Amino acid sequence: MTRKGNEIRAARTSRRHEVHMDRPTEETLTAMPLDELRDARRLTQVQLAQVLRVSQGAVSKVERRNDMFVSTLRSYVRAIGGDLQLRAVFPDGEVLIDQFKSLSPSEPSE
Repeated sequence: MTRKGNEIRAARTSRRHEVHMDRPTEETLTAMPLDELRDARRLTQVQLAQVLRVSQGAVSKVERRNDMFVSTLRSYVRAIGGDLQLRAVFPDGEVLIDQFKSLSPSEPSE
């Protein structure tokens, strides 16, 4: 399997992404696209597709989307070893939105 596209992307992505992945949660990145996050976790689309039981093309589609179901994003994040938390950020503080905590991985996703 060729990783030419990933190698090109990795060259663009600064090394700070890999460094931050080893830090505690409080010091993690503030922003990163899903494909770069997957790369930082050292997973290919094929590997992630196997975990999610979908095609590699389906993983690619999710990584290119700007809009998706919360359950789809949660499944993706869990498959790469994380957990999804949604927060509303206001000038005077943050609020964790827990409405979606009961979503199970078996629920249909986009």
